[in-house]
Amino acid sequence: MRPIDRPSAPVRPAAWPVVGAGVIALAVAMGIGRFAFTPLMPLMMRDGTLTAAIGAEWAAANYVGYLAGALTASLFAGHPWRGLAASLLGVAATTLAMALADGGASDLLGASLRAFAGLFSAWSLICASGWCLPELARRGRPQRGAWIFTGVGAGIALAGALAWLGGRQPARTLWVELGLLAALGALAVLLLPRGQGTTPTDPAEREAAATARAPGRGTAGLILCYGTFGFGYIVPATFLPAMARAMTPDPLVFGLAWPVFGLAAALSVAGVAGWLPRVSRLRLWATVQGVMALGTALPLVSRTLWAVTASAVLVGGTFMVATMAGLQLAREVRPDDPTPLLSRMTAAFAAGQIAGPLLVRALGGGQEALTLTGALATLLLLLTAAWLWREGRRGA
Repeated sequence: MRPIDRPSAPVRPAAWPVVGAGVIALAVAMGIGRFAFTPLMPLMMRDGTLTAAIGAEWAAANYVGYLAGALTASLFAGHPWRGLAASLLGVAATTLAMALADGGASDLLGASLRAFAGLFSAWSLICASGWCLPELARRGRPQRGAWIFTGVGAGIALAGALAWLGGRQPARTLWVELGLLAALGALAVLLLPRGQGTTPTDPAEREAAATARAPGRGTAGLILCYGTFGFGYIVPATFLPAMARAMTPDPLVFGLAWPVFGLAAALSVAGVAGWLPRVSRLRLWATVQGVMALGTALPLVSRTLWAVTASAVLVGGTFMVATMAGLQLAREVRPDDPTPLLSRMTAAFAAGQIAGPLLVRALGGGQEALTLTGALATLLLLLTAAWLWREGRRGA
């Protein structure tokens, strides 16, 4: 008797190319395009090619560019892959060109390059999230989305380690090396297979997406909390290497602050990725926002190298988990097309991180200004953590 042929289950495309592309993209965009200036600024000051005042202006230009990128990333709504490809190439180009600015060509050139690097890194973060998360859902592996955010910490750790190990090289050489790394990463992402689209093709997935659009959960609170997160983390993320340098002149010692920050970011995301599907995103975000507040408070009570190191671990170990939780919440609230909400949240984040250094400068720019700004950041982080926890309890 001839056996009855039964239709075989459809074979889903592999998830690893999407996860790999997301990890590499965020490592390039954020670790190099967004944050490489943090460990290199003390080295440029050491080389005599940058002053503290000009460095602050270049950092501010990067924040403004990041805000502009967040506000314009909606141009790629429906086509996030195009934005991701263009932004990664832009990060590589601007990083390589920083070698010219470090050579003393023009302060305006350096500020412009940092601004464009900020714009491209914001596009990359939003477009990588807007492409990877729906694509993984389409492939039936939405739980793998958490892993792409390890790329940010890995990129920070890589850039920081390069600056640390090569700290006795001219900073200009390090910019070239980082630019080449960014170009290789962009090429790797472009060569990975990227699938055929981000629209759910399975009937169950389409039904889940339609159901997820129904809840009326407001987004204003999420946007405000994400903006507060940007304000809270930016003071240690901007000034930790400089604070460590004030305690020791050896680049092999103060340069460790940034690799520690990035390693903590990567390991924290990897640590929560396994059980993330079983935990409330709101409660997770609330918890790490509270821990981050502890990290911002430590340098206020102890001006020692151990306090700076502990702050790097606590802030670095929470800021990417908060980023991941916030962006995945945006995906849950707007599963059909999360890019506009991602743009608004990232714009609030960018506004918060602009406000931090501006407040430090408005208060005089010294240790007292850092203390007052850090105290305000700690308070706001605690208040928003309490709100997120309450919203998580309501949802439960």
